[in-house]
Amino acid sequence: MSRADRAEALFREGYNCSQTVVATFADALDMSVEEAAKMSAALGAGVGKMREVCGAVSGMALVVSHFKGYSDPKEVEGKKALYKLVQDMCHEFEETMGSIVCRDLLGIKKGEDLAEPSVRTEEYYQQRPCIRACRCAAEIVEKYLEI
Repeated sequence: MSRADRAEALFREGYNCSQTVVATFADALDMSVEEAAKMSAALGAGVGKMREVCGAVSGMALVVSHFKGYSDPKEVEGKKALYKLVQDMCHEFEETMGSIVCRDLLGIKKGEDLAEPSVRTEEYYQQRPCIRACRCAAEIVEKYLEI
C-alpha cells in the first residue's frame, strides 16, 4: 500500500487530517499509530477546527521536523534549511490543492464552522477536499524525505 493510500485509509477510519498525515509515517517516526495520532490531534481542521492552516499541512510539517528539525536554538543554518524545506513543501501543496488554509480549501468564511466534528458519511467524503489534501501531503513528505 502506498503512503497516499495509507493516508486515505486512515482518514476514512476517522482520524483528522493532521493525525492522518503523521500516522501515515508512524513506522518511520518509530511510533505507534496511536502515539502519532495523539501527538497531532489538536492540529486537525486547521488547528482546533479554527480553519487556519490545513491540518494535513501541519501534519506534514511535524513529520519533516522529526527528520530535519534542529534542537539548538542558535543553529541558524539548520533553522534556515528547515524553513526553506517546509516552504518548498507548502508551495507544492498549494500548487496542487489551491491553498494551505483549511477554510479556503473548504470554501467557507472565518468563524463559519461549528466546534463539533462533522459526521463522516460517503457524502462528506465526496464533498470535502480532505482526502485529497491528506494524500497530497503524504506524497509530498514521501518525495522530499524519500521515506
